[in-house]
Amino acid sequence: MLQTARTTPPRRGLFVATILVGSFLLFLVQPMVARMALPRLGGAPNVWNSAMLVYQALLLAGYAYAHWLGRFALKRQAMIHLALLLVAALTLPVGLIDMPRIAGLPEAAWVPLLLGASIGPVFFVVSAQAPLMQRWFAAAPEAGAPWALYAASNLGSFAGLIAYPLLAEPLLSVRLQSLAWSGGFAVLVVLVALAGFSRRTAPAPVTQAHAAERIPGRTIGLWLLLSAVPSGLMLSTTTHLTTDIFAMPLLWVIPLGLYLLSFVIAFSDRRGPATVVSRVAPVVVLFMGSYAMLSNGSGTLWAVAGTCLLLLCVATTLHARLYDLRPGEAQLTRFYLVMSAGGALGGVFTALIAPLVFDWAWEHPLLVLAAALLMPLRPLLNWRDNADMEPGMARIALGVVLAFAGFLGWELLETMLDPEEVLFSLMLTVFLVGLGIMVMAWRWGFAAVLLIAMVGQGGFWTVRATLEHERTRSYFGIYTLRDDAEGRFRTLAHGTTLHGMQALDPAHTHDALTYYGPGSGVALALAAVPAIEGPQARVGVVGLGTGSLACRSQRGQDWTFFEIDPVVLRFSTTRQFTFLKDCTPKARVVIGDARLELAHVAPRSFDVLVIDAFSSDAIPMHLLTTEALAVYRRALTPGGLLILHISNRYIDLAPVVGANARASALMALSRLDFPEDEVRYTPSRWIALSADRAVLDRLARQHPDAPWSKLEERAPEPWTDDHASILPYVRWSRLTGNP
Repeated sequence: MLQTARTTPPRRGLFVATILVGSFLLFLVQPMVARMALPRLGGAPNVWNSAMLVYQALLLAGYAYAHWLGRFALKRQAMIHLALLLVAALTLPVGLIDMPRIAGLPEAAWVPLLLGASIGPVFFVVSAQAPLMQRWFAAAPEAGAPWALYAASNLGSFAGLIAYPLLAEPLLSVRLQSLAWSGGFAVLVVLVALAGFSRRTAPAPVTQAHAAERIPGRTIGLWLLLSAVPSGLMLSTTTHLTTDIFAMPLLWVIPLGLYLLSFVIAFSDRRGPATVVSRVAPVVVLFMGSYAMLSNGSGTLWAVAGTCLLLLCVATTLHARLYDLRPGEAQLTRFYLVMSAGGALGGVFTALIAPLVFDWAWEHPLLVLAAALLMPLRPLLNWRDNADMEPGMARIALGVVLAFAGFLGWELLETMLDPEEVLFSLMLTVFLVGLGIMVMAWRWGFAAVLLIAMVGQGGFWTVRATLEHERTRSYFGIYTLRDDAEGRFRTLAHGTTLHGMQALDPAHTHDALTYYGPGSGVALALAAVPAIEGPQARVGVVGLGTGSLACRSQRGQDWTFFEIDPVVLRFSTTRQFTFLKDCTPKARVVIGDARLELAHVAPRSFDVLVIDAFSSDAIPMHLLTTEALAVYRRALTPGGLLILHISNRYIDLAPVVGANARASALMALSRLDFPEDEVRYTPSRWIALSADRAVLDRLARQHPDAPWSKLEERAPEPWTDDHASILPYVRWSRLTGNP
């Protein structure tokens, strides 16, 4: 054994580098392939759900492969793994394969098949890196425990995740990204070969250890839960933030990054940071977890920071408990296999089951409560086991505390209706946190105080909205249909973003409100269409919403709507919004991704095309590239009019449109509308484009009192399917609340 130790030195740096490179590539390729898939598969969320399922399945398969490989001697493992790496290299560079659609195969099965066939080989073999390299590292008797290498793995994953939006996407085209990734894969193969060579004399696996350490089923079940809850909470935090708190692009990166960082802290050899986080986590869960049922769109950076702090504390605490329950090194790959299965279960619950079962992001408070039931609790006041207090008296005291917590929760609910009672609400929340700390000796009592705080902190109104069926949920989002207190308007909101409004007064029920008021660019353009394109113009609209634009139609025109979400169409067909039925009853509605559907219409099918897909805060990038403009131009007549809606709180799209218009030989006019009636109408910006300058000249002359201006903004480069990034156009000042 001593001789073996001398011939197989630890070489910790080599293994850390191998793990870092593998994890970096793994999390870099995920957004890269998603970006590649946009033009071909569209931007439907079910495509991303399918992609995430493929990634989770491949990750689980990679961990299972690493576990299976452990039965061989290290030399044989290295030979097999290197052979698979070289076979996978034959599929490079990364990209979607040219696979035709299979007749009769549903989209839900075809998309995972396409993605799996395109990225499956490299993703599978790279995903095995972390557990496999840890096992090889531990084969040297003097190497020490390998668990800290898992922290290095997640550090590499975090770096890859951040590198894509910050470096790869802004600086490199999709083709260059693919080539650069292939270069990184070559480096990984060399590192794996060196790591395998350094362990060439290591002994065969010690199978006796497997037999000696029998893991109870209860422990395996606990591993699954401790892995599933943080994974699900990471996804639910993303949904909760982007839907109900702060609809900011790129926000999804933050929860995933914090989730990865939690592994770095929890699996580190230095236990101090993990211990500190675990000690403060119950307080954070009580305070920030109380906001988990809030659905009124608080929209502040403090709310975002608090929600992210909650995720980091919960994930670190549960992963630290997972670390404390780790088995011996002989069971390393089995441990990671169960962890991967738990992560996949959490993802399936949040990404697939929850949207089908719940009308709102109820999975988020449920997972916070589950975390409260799983995290270690170290009571400051241990009434339960206090020898000086009778058990009966302890239970009575617990009941009194819970009753007082219920009273404070009711008071908190009352103060939420008054904006001037912010400080009093904060004080009540702090008192509830104190009561939760007092009952930490009873885990269910701790969870009960947390639930009371959730309901008092706005959860009551969220529950009421569910009971009154105000919300509808699909894979595309959470929609809230609500009449105002005075009964004047009915609104449709997607999270915090208003998607349309209709007046309930019969005299004004056909008025186009919000972004479509009389001074808006689209209203002016549609009013001018008979003079520009003739009385029988064919009009296409991308984005149905409430159907407001239908009532901008005129006699003799032929209208077609393109809408990605069938649920949105249902609001119009059930007459919850009557614009479509009343104003364009013969209009066609095409369900699907607009760019893909427009690519299949006959050339010159429309005289006017309105693209109204940018009013929310998520940018469907593939609808605004030069290739997308080519699709629109093909669908338009040579003298057709293209109208783009680019109103957005956080992204300045005007320079992008200006650069794309110039690259596509299109002229462009801009219309900024700041209506005086801020109750009925919303500020908006619309861009009119045409290949015929005379068309825009006639448009500008139609309404001299509502002037259009020449679009002067220009990005340095146009957006293309191969290269586009929203990062340079983010209005960073808006994130802090400045105009």
